[in-house]
Amino acid sequence: MVRVPTVLPPGLDPAGQAEQQRREIAVCRWVWDAGHPVVRPAPPERPVAGDLPPTFWERLTAVPDGTPDAGASGTTVARLHTALRPCPVEPGRMHPLDECVTAMLDALRYDTTHVSPTDRDRALWERATILPVLGDEAGCADLLPGTRPQPVHGDPPAYNVLRTPDGPYDADLEHLCVGPVEWDPTVAGPEVVTAYERAADRPVDAELPALCEAARLVQLVAWSAMVPQQPGLGDGMSPLLELWRASEPCGGALGRCSTWNHTAVVPRGTRQPCRAAARSTSAR
Repeated sequence: MVRVPTVLPPGLDPAGQAEQQRREIAVCRWVWDAGHPVVRPAPPERPVAGDLPPTFWERLTAVPDGTPDAGASGTTVARLHTALRPCPVEPGRMHPLDECVTAMLDALRYDTTHVSPTDRDRALWERATILPVLGDEAGCADLLPGTRPQPVHGDPPAYNVLRTPDGPYDADLEHLCVGPVEWDPTVAGPEVVTAYERAADRPVDAELPALCEAARLVQLVAWSAMVPQQPGLGDGMSPLLELWRASEPCGGALGRCSTWNHTAVVPRGTRQPCRAAARSTSAR
């Protein structure tokens, strides 16, 4: 099975894409050899040179894919986390709102088809508020001391599962990173989070799911910049954009850090501590 990137977002060049792919291949090979069901890499087990380098994977027979069961999805995520915990491959710290997000938000200055200037300002503010927490291990531990950083899938793994006659196989670990365990199950819904807690035999942090979901929605806003190159994204993103507009900034997490005023946007590139960001804004 060949997986080929269709387009690279702003902020990610072919060299960066290839490094991401090499890391994914190494982790999947290690996890497979350790006995966890993951779609394993196929020869040559490296990205092939090119502007959009393909990678090769084991071909598996999939069963008809209905609506994933919340309990099964939560259990699958917990088992993947257990398998990833001892992995010796260094995946790098989670950077959920990385330079790709910044570059895509910057591109939205010139295209207001899906995202208004006010939307973009709010997304920039949320990025600057969330980044010092989720993107920095010390900042996350300071504000949310119950967090448990470890290697995580990076994309919602409840949806990145290939269901086969032999059971579920995890797939598409290209965004693998070190981060809080809450990052993976959150966007799949509260039922999956509850099932994850049962399977992992410990609760998730009380505030992190809302903050992780807020970061996911900021990613979504940024990806609106890719609609001209991937028109199929537009219709599917519209209801999620409306959900984001109706939500509290930063998911209502971090107390006063979730207040936002469109006249007090943190400039691009600013990385303030969350408390300082809160002091620089007034209640909406």
